[in-house]
Amino acid sequence: MTHSAGIVIVGAGLAGARAAVSLREQGYAGPVTLLGAEPHPPYDRPPLSKAFLLRQKTARECALFDCSFFADRAIRLQLAAEVTAIDRRHRHVLCATGEQIEYERLLLTMGAEPRLISGAGAHLSGIAYLRTLDDAERLAAALLPGHRLVVIGGGFIGLEVAASAIAAGCSVTVIESGPRLLMRAIPEPIAQRVEALHRHAGVRFCFGGQIAGFEGEMAVRAVRLADGEQILCDSVIVGIGARPRTELAVAAGLEVTDGILVDAQLVTSDPVVYAAGDVCSFTHPLYRRRIRLECWKNADDQARVAAANMMGGTEIYREVPWFWSDQYDTSIQVAGLPGAGATVVQRSLPDALILFHVSAAGILVAASGIGRGALGRDIRVAQMLIARSARIPAEMLSDPALKLKSLLATELA
Repeated sequence: MTHSAGIVIVGAGLAGARAAVSLREQGYAGPVTLLGAEPHPPYDRPPLSKAFLLRQKTARECALFDCSFFADRAIRLQLAAEVTAIDRRHRHVLCATGEQIEYERLLLTMGAEPRLISGAGAHLSGIAYLRTLDDAERLAAALLPGHRLVVIGGGFIGLEVAASAIAAGCSVTVIESGPRLLMRAIPEPIAQRVEALHRHAGVRFCFGGQIAGFEGEMAVRAVRLADGEQILCDSVIVGIGARPRTELAVAAGLEVTDGILVDAQLVTSDPVVYAAGDVCSFTHPLYRRRIRLECWKNADDQARVAAANMMGGTEIYREVPWFWSDQYDTSIQVAGLPGAGATVVQRSLPDALILFHVSAAGILVAASGIGRGALGRDIRVAQMLIARSARIPAEMLSDPALKLKSLLATELA
Protein backbone atom coordinates (compact mmCIF):
# COMPACT_ATOMS: atom_id res chain seq x y z
CA MET A 1 0.00 0.00 0.00
CA THR A 2 1.36 3.46 -0.85
CA HIS A 3 0.30 7.01 -0.07
CA SER A 4 0.70 10.31 -1.95
CA ALA A 5 4.02 12.02 -1.62
CA GLY A 6 4.43 14.99 0.66
CA ILE A 7 6.51 15.55 3.75
CA VAL A 8 7.18 12.50 5.89
CA ILE A 9 8.64 12.80 9.41
CA VAL A 10 10.25 9.75 11.01
CA GLY A 11 10.17 10.10 14.79
CA ALA A 12 7.24 11.50 16.80
CA GLY A 13 9.11 13.06 19.72
CA LEU A 14 9.29 16.79 20.36
CA ALA A 15 11.24 17.60 17.18
CA GLY A 16 9.00 15.54 14.91
CA ALA A 17 5.74 16.79 16.39
CA ARG A 18 6.88 20.41 16.42
CA ALA A 19 8.02 20.19 12.81
CA ALA A 20 4.66 18.77 11.70
CA VAL A 21 2.78 21.54 13.47
CA SER A 22 5.18 24.21 12.19
CA LEU A 23 4.58 23.11 8.61
CA ARG A 24 0.89 23.86 8.99
CA GLU A 25 1.53 27.10 10.89
CA GLN A 26 3.81 28.26 8.09
CA GLY A 27 1.22 27.50 5.43
CA TYR A 28 2.24 24.15 4.00
CA ALA A 29 -0.86 22.56 2.45
CA GLY A 30 0.54 19.26 1.18
CA PRO A 31 0.37 15.86 2.88
CA VAL A 32 2.18 15.58 6.23
CA THR A 33 2.80 12.16 7.76
CA LEU A 34 4.26 11.79 11.26
CA LEU A 35 5.52 8.30 12.12
CA GLY A 36 6.14 7.31 15.74
CA ALA A 37 7.60 3.99 16.86
CA GLU A 38 5.93 4.23 20.29
CA PRO A 39 2.21 3.56 20.85
CA HIS A 40 1.75 6.91 22.61
CA PRO A 41 0.95 10.27 20.99
CA PRO A 42 3.88 12.73 21.08
CA TYR A 43 4.73 13.68 24.67
CA ASP A 44 7.14 15.86 26.62
CA ARG A 45 10.12 13.96 28.05
CA PRO A 46 11.44 16.33 30.80
CA PRO A 47 8.61 15.44 33.25
CA LEU A 48 9.41 11.72 32.98
CA SER A 49 12.27 11.96 35.49
CA LYS A 50 10.46 14.40 37.77
CA ALA A 51 6.73 15.14 37.98
CA PHE A 52 5.62 11.95 36.24
CA LEU A 53 7.74 9.73 38.51
CA LEU A 54 6.15 11.40 41.53
CA ARG A 55 2.62 11.01 40.12
CA GLN A 56 2.28 14.79 39.95
CA LYS A 57 1.57 14.56 36.21
CA THR A 58 -0.32 11.94 34.25
CA ALA A 59 0.60 10.60 30.82
CA ARG A 60 -2.16 12.72 29.34
CA GLU A 61 -0.74 15.84 30.99
CA CYS A 62 2.68 15.04 29.48
CA ALA A 63 1.21 14.97 25.96
CA LEU A 64 2.43 17.76 23.70
CA PHE A 65 -1.00 18.15 22.11
CA ASP A 66 -4.45 16.72 22.74
CA CYS A 67 -5.72 13.72 20.79
CA SER A 68 -7.64 15.62 18.13
CA PHE A 69 -4.92 18.19 17.48
CA PHE A 70 -3.19 16.40 14.61
CA ALA A 71 -6.39 15.28 12.88
CA ASP A 72 -7.76 18.83 13.03
CA ARG A 73 -4.68 19.99 11.10
CA ALA A 74 -4.73 17.15 8.57
CA ILE A 75 -1.52 15.69 9.95
CA ARG A 76 -1.50 11.93 9.47
CA LEU A 77 -0.16 10.61 12.78
CA GLN A 78 0.73 6.91 12.78
CA LEU A 79 1.71 5.36 16.13
CA ALA A 80 3.51 2.05 16.72
CA ALA A 81 4.79 2.60 13.19
CA GLU A 82 8.37 1.38 13.08
CA VAL A 83 10.27 2.49 9.99
CA THR A 84 12.66 -0.23 8.86
CA ALA A 85 14.24 1.30 5.74
CA ILE A 86 14.59 4.45 3.66
CA ASP A 87 14.63 4.01 -0.10
CA ARG A 88 16.25 7.22 -1.31
CA ARG A 89 16.18 6.21 -4.96
CA HIS A 90 12.41 5.80 -5.05
CA ARG A 91 11.80 8.29 -2.23
CA HIS A 92 9.77 6.23 0.15
CA VAL A 93 10.10 4.81 3.66
CA LEU A 94 9.21 1.22 4.48
CA CYS A 95 7.36 0.37 7.70
CA ALA A 96 7.54 -2.91 9.61
CA THR A 97 3.95 -3.58 8.49
CA GLY A 98 5.07 -3.58 4.86
CA GLU A 99 3.49 -0.19 4.16
CA GLN A 100 5.42 2.12 1.84
CA ILE A 101 5.05 5.88 2.29
CA GLU A 102 6.33 8.14 -0.46
CA TYR A 103 7.93 11.50 0.27
CA GLU A 104 8.98 14.65 -1.51
CA ARG A 105 10.87 15.79 1.57
CA LEU A 106 11.89 13.56 4.48
CA LEU A 107 12.71 14.72 8.02
CA LEU A 108 14.56 12.39 10.40
CA THR A 109 13.89 13.04 14.09
CA MET A 110 14.49 9.64 15.67
CA GLY A 111 16.26 11.14 18.68
CA ALA A 112 18.67 9.20 20.86
CA GLU A 113 18.56 6.09 22.99
CA PRO A 114 20.31 5.15 26.26
CA ARG A 115 23.73 3.56 26.12
CA LEU A 116 23.47 0.03 27.48
CA ILE A 117 25.52 -1.34 30.32
CA SER A 118 27.30 -4.66 29.92
CA GLY A 119 28.82 -7.19 32.26
CA ALA A 120 27.74 -10.14 34.35
CA GLY A 121 24.10 -9.95 35.36
CA ALA A 122 23.27 -6.95 33.16
CA HIS A 123 20.24 -8.91 31.88
CA LEU A 124 18.59 -9.21 35.31
CA SER A 125 15.10 -7.86 35.91
CA GLY A 126 15.13 -4.57 37.78
CA ILE A 127 17.99 -3.07 35.77
CA ALA A 128 16.32 -0.36 33.74
CA TYR A 129 16.80 2.78 31.66
CA LEU A 130 14.70 5.92 31.46
CA ARG A 131 13.85 7.25 28.02
CA THR A 132 10.21 6.51 27.26
CA LEU A 133 6.84 6.94 28.93
CA ASP A 134 6.65 3.18 29.47
CA ASP A 135 10.09 3.22 31.13
CA ALA A 136 8.92 5.96 33.47
CA GLU A 137 5.67 4.15 34.28
CA ARG A 138 7.54 1.03 35.36
CA LEU A 139 9.98 3.02 37.47
CA ALA A 140 7.23 5.10 39.10
CA ALA A 141 5.49 1.91 40.22
CA ALA A 142 8.70 0.76 41.95
CA LEU A 143 9.54 3.99 43.78
CA LEU A 144 7.82 3.26 47.09
CA PRO A 145 9.01 4.29 50.57
CA GLY A 146 11.94 2.15 51.64
CA HIS A 147 12.83 1.05 48.09
CA ARG A 148 16.61 0.81 47.61
CA LEU A 149 17.60 2.38 44.29
CA VAL A 150 21.07 2.39 42.76
CA VAL A 151 21.67 4.97 40.03
CA ILE A 152 24.61 4.26 37.73
CA GLY A 153 25.91 7.50 36.22
CA GLY A 154 26.12 10.97 37.72
CA GLY A 155 24.61 12.81 34.76
CA PHE A 156 21.43 14.87 34.61
CA ILE A 157 18.99 11.99 34.08
CA GLY A 158 20.46 9.95 36.93
CA LEU A 159 20.46 12.90 39.31
CA GLU A 160 16.90 13.92 38.45
CA VAL A 161 15.76 10.35 39.12
CA ALA A 162 17.73 10.36 42.38
CA ALA A 163 15.99 13.55 43.52
CA SER A 164 12.56 12.13 42.64
CA ALA A 165 13.33 8.84 44.39
CA ILE A 166 14.38 10.67 47.56
CA ALA A 167 11.13 12.65 47.44
CA ALA A 168 9.26 9.33 47.16
CA GLY A 169 10.92 8.03 50.34
CA CYS A 170 13.51 5.74 48.73
CA SER A 171 17.14 5.28 49.71
CA VAL A 172 19.47 6.19 46.85
CA THR A 173 23.08 5.44 45.97
CA VAL A 174 24.67 7.07 42.91
CA ILE A 175 27.68 5.33 41.37
CA GLU A 176 29.80 7.57 39.16
CA SER A 177 32.93 6.25 37.44
CA GLY A 178 34.49 9.71 37.27
CA PRO A 179 35.87 11.90 40.06
CA ARG A 180 32.80 14.16 40.18
CA LEU A 181 29.27 14.68 38.92
CA LEU A 182 28.31 16.03 35.49
CA MET A 183 31.86 15.89 34.15
CA ARG A 184 31.04 16.90 30.56
CA ALA A 185 28.09 19.15 31.29
CA ILE A 186 28.94 21.80 33.86
CA PRO A 187 31.99 23.33 35.58
CA GLU A 188 33.27 21.90 38.85
CA PRO A 189 32.10 24.73 41.18
CA ILE A 190 28.50 24.13 40.11
CA ALA A 191 28.91 20.35 40.23
CA GLN A 192 30.10 20.69 43.85
CA ARG A 193 26.91 22.53 44.74
CA VAL A 194 24.82 19.88 43.01
CA GLU A 195 26.58 17.17 45.01
CA ALA A 196 26.05 19.06 48.28
CA LEU A 197 22.36 19.46 47.43
CA HIS A 198 21.95 15.71 46.98
CA ARG A 199 24.03 14.77 50.02
CA HIS A 200 21.90 17.06 52.17
CA ALA A 201 18.81 15.21 50.89
CA GLY A 202 20.33 11.84 51.84
CA VAL A 203 21.85 10.54 48.59
CA ARG A 204 24.99 8.43 48.98
CA PHE A 205 27.71 8.80 46.34
CA CYS A 206 30.38 6.40 45.16
CA PHE A 207 32.92 8.18 42.93
CA GLY A 208 35.44 6.26 40.86
CA GLY A 209 33.10 3.29 41.10
CA GLN A 210 33.77 0.65 38.45
CA ILE A 211 30.94 -1.84 37.92
CA ALA A 212 32.13 -5.47 38.06
CA GLY A 213 28.67 -7.02 37.75
CA PHE A 214 25.20 -7.45 39.17
CA GLU A 215 24.04 -10.05 41.70
CA GLY A 216 20.68 -11.83 41.79
CA GLU A 217 18.88 -14.87 40.44
CA MET A 218 16.01 -13.50 38.39
CA ALA A 219 16.02 -9.90 39.64
CA VAL A 220 18.92 -7.68 40.64
CA ARG A 221 19.69 -7.68 44.34
CA ALA A 222 23.11 -6.02 44.47
CA VAL A 223 25.64 -4.11 42.39
CA ARG A 224 29.19 -5.44 42.68
CA LEU A 225 32.06 -3.00 42.30
CA ALA A 226 35.57 -3.78 41.08
CA ASP A 227 37.00 -3.22 44.57
CA GLY A 228 34.74 -5.95 45.93
CA GLU A 229 32.10 -3.76 47.55
CA GLN A 230 28.50 -4.90 47.13
CA ILE A 231 25.69 -2.36 47.22
CA LEU A 232 22.36 -3.98 48.04
CA CYS A 233 19.41 -2.75 46.01
CA ASP A 234 15.88 -3.44 44.84
CA SER A 235 16.39 -1.86 41.42
CA VAL A 236 18.97 -0.10 39.28
CA ILE A 237 18.62 2.82 36.89
CA VAL A 238 21.39 3.15 34.31
CA GLY A 239 22.17 6.64 33.05
CA ILE A 240 25.55 6.44 31.29
CA GLY A 241 24.76 8.61 28.32
CA ALA A 242 22.87 8.29 25.05
CA ARG A 243 23.63 7.51 21.44
CA PRO A 244 21.86 8.96 18.39
CA ARG A 245 19.53 6.59 16.54
CA THR A 246 21.34 6.59 13.23
CA GLU A 247 20.83 3.02 11.98
CA LEU A 248 18.25 4.02 9.36
CA ALA A 249 20.49 6.80 8.08
CA VAL A 250 23.56 4.56 7.89
CA ALA A 251 21.64 1.86 6.01
CA ALA A 252 20.33 4.50 3.59
CA GLY A 253 23.85 5.72 2.84
CA LEU A 254 23.57 9.13 4.48
CA GLU A 255 26.70 10.68 6.02
CA VAL A 256 26.88 9.90 9.74
CA THR A 257 29.46 10.79 12.41
CA ASP A 258 28.15 10.86 15.99
CA GLY A 259 24.82 11.79 14.48
CA ILE A 260 23.41 12.40 11.04
CA LEU A 261 25.52 15.11 9.40
CA VAL A 262 23.54 18.17 8.34
CA ASP A 263 24.52 21.56 6.99
CA ALA A 264 23.59 24.97 8.39
CA GLN A 265 20.06 24.56 7.00
CA LEU A 266 19.68 21.06 8.51
CA VAL A 267 19.97 19.30 5.14
CA THR A 268 21.68 15.91 5.11
CA SER A 269 23.97 14.60 2.37
CA ASP A 270 20.74 13.97 0.40
CA PRO A 271 19.21 17.34 -0.63
CA VAL A 272 15.63 16.20 0.04
CA VAL A 273 16.36 14.62 3.43
CA TYR A 274 16.63 16.73 6.59
CA ALA A 275 17.41 15.89 10.21
CA ALA A 276 16.73 17.71 13.49
CA GLY A 277 17.04 17.26 17.24
CA ASP A 278 19.15 14.78 19.20
CA VAL A 279 19.90 12.67 16.12
CA CYS A 280 21.75 15.29 14.05
CA SER A 281 25.26 16.69 14.06
CA PHE A 282 25.61 20.28 12.85
CA THR A 283 28.16 23.09 12.70
CA HIS A 284 27.14 25.96 14.95
CA PRO A 285 27.97 29.38 13.44
CA LEU A 286 28.93 30.88 16.82
CA TYR A 287 31.37 28.13 17.78
CA ARG A 288 32.45 27.11 14.27
CA ARG A 289 32.64 23.44 15.11
CA ARG A 290 30.38 20.46 14.69
CA ILE A 291 28.26 19.55 17.71
CA ARG A 292 25.32 17.34 18.62
CA LEU A 293 22.93 18.48 21.34
CA GLU A 294 20.56 16.44 23.49
CA CYS A 295 18.27 19.08 24.90
CA TRP A 296 14.65 20.20 24.67
CA LYS A 297 15.25 23.67 23.26
CA ASN A 298 17.51 22.49 20.45
CA ALA A 299 14.92 19.93 19.32
CA ASP A 300 12.15 22.53 19.44
CA ASP A 301 14.11 25.24 17.61
CA GLN A 302 15.58 22.97 14.95
CA ALA A 303 12.14 21.56 14.17
CA ARG A 304 10.87 25.02 13.24
CA VAL A 305 13.90 25.74 11.05
CA ALA A 306 13.65 22.38 9.31
CA ALA A 307 9.95 22.97 8.61
CA ALA A 308 10.68 26.36 7.04
CA ASN A 309 13.49 24.99 4.89
CA MET A 310 11.53 21.95 3.69
CA MET A 311 9.06 24.49 2.31
CA GLY A 312 11.82 26.15 0.29
CA GLY A 313 13.34 28.46 2.89
CA THR A 314 17.06 29.06 3.43
CA GLU A 315 17.05 29.69 7.16
CA ILE A 316 20.29 28.99 9.05
CA TYR A 317 20.12 27.42 12.47
CA ARG A 318 22.01 29.67 14.89
CA GLU A 319 20.19 29.49 18.24
CA VAL A 320 22.38 29.57 21.34
CA PRO A 321 22.23 26.20 23.13
CA TRP A 322 20.29 26.25 26.40
CA PHE A 323 19.69 23.49 28.89
CA TRP A 324 18.08 23.26 32.31
CA SER A 325 17.58 20.68 35.03
CA ASP A 326 15.37 21.01 38.11
CA GLN A 327 16.49 19.04 41.16
CA TYR A 328 14.66 19.46 44.49
CA ASP A 329 13.88 23.20 44.67
CA THR A 330 16.95 24.22 42.70
CA SER A 331 17.51 24.95 39.01
CA ILE A 332 20.69 24.27 37.04
CA GLN A 333 20.95 26.13 33.74
CA VAL A 334 23.53 26.36 30.98
CA ALA A 335 23.54 28.70 27.98
CA GLY A 336 26.13 28.25 25.25
CA LEU A 337 29.07 25.84 25.39
CA PRO A 338 31.18 26.28 28.57
CA GLY A 339 34.00 24.23 27.05
CA ALA A 340 34.56 26.98 24.46
CA GLY A 341 35.65 29.41 27.18
CA ALA A 342 39.26 30.17 28.13
CA THR A 343 38.53 32.04 31.38
CA VAL A 344 35.71 32.05 33.91
CA VAL A 345 34.15 35.05 35.67
CA GLN A 346 32.10 34.33 38.78
CA ARG A 347 28.98 36.22 39.80
CA SER A 348 27.72 35.39 43.30
CA LEU A 349 24.13 36.27 44.15
CA PRO A 350 22.20 35.70 47.40
CA ASP A 351 20.33 32.71 45.95
CA ALA A 352 22.45 31.71 42.94
CA LEU A 353 25.92 31.25 41.49
CA ILE A 354 26.58 32.12 37.85
CA LEU A 355 29.78 31.43 35.94
CA PHE A 356 30.45 33.34 32.72
CA HIS A 357 32.73 31.62 30.23
CA VAL A 358 34.81 33.97 28.10
CA SER A 359 36.90 33.06 25.04
CA ALA A 360 40.57 33.98 24.61
CA ALA A 361 39.35 36.84 22.39
CA GLY A 362 37.26 38.22 25.25
CA ILE A 363 33.89 37.11 23.81
CA LEU A 364 31.18 35.74 26.07
CA VAL A 365 30.58 32.17 24.86
CA ALA A 366 28.61 30.57 27.70
CA ALA A 367 27.03 30.99 31.11
CA SER A 368 26.24 28.30 33.65
CA GLY A 369 24.45 28.66 36.95
CA ILE A 370 22.75 27.04 39.90
CA GLY A 371 20.21 28.48 42.29
CA ARG A 372 16.74 29.91 42.56
CA GLY A 373 14.98 33.22 42.09
CA ALA A 374 16.38 35.34 39.27
CA LEU A 375 18.75 32.67 37.92
CA GLY A 376 16.56 31.88 34.92
CA ARG A 377 16.20 35.53 33.99
CA ASP A 378 19.94 36.17 34.19
CA ILE A 379 20.80 33.09 32.11
CA ARG A 380 18.27 34.20 29.50
CA VAL A 381 19.96 37.62 29.31
CA ALA A 382 23.33 35.91 29.06
CA GLN A 383 21.98 33.82 26.20
CA MET A 384 21.09 36.98 24.28
CA LEU A 385 24.54 38.46 24.94
CA ILE A 386 26.18 35.23 23.74
CA ALA A 387 24.15 35.44 20.52
CA ARG A 388 25.61 38.92 19.96
CA SER A 389 29.18 37.71 20.58
CA ALA A 390 29.38 40.44 23.21
CA ARG A 391 32.64 41.55 24.79
CA ILE A 392 31.95 42.53 28.39
CA PRO A 393 34.54 43.58 30.98
CA ALA A 394 34.98 41.00 33.74
CA GLU A 395 34.25 43.55 36.46
CA MET A 396 30.81 44.16 34.98
CA LEU A 397 29.99 40.47 34.72
CA SER A 398 31.06 39.81 38.31
CA ASP A 399 29.27 42.79 39.87
CA PRO A 400 26.03 41.49 41.49
CA ALA A 401 24.75 45.07 41.81
CA LEU A 402 24.79 45.55 38.03
CA LYS A 403 21.69 44.28 36.28
CA LEU A 404 22.68 42.10 33.34
CA LYS A 405 19.72 43.35 31.35
CA SER A 406 21.30 46.81 31.23
CA LEU A 407 24.12 45.36 29.11
CA LEU A 408 21.71 44.57 26.28
CA ALA A 409 21.26 48.27 25.57
CA THR A 410 25.01 48.89 25.33
CA GLU A 411 27.07 48.33 22.22
CA LEU A 412 29.74 46.01 23.60
CA ALA A 413 30.32 43.63 20.71
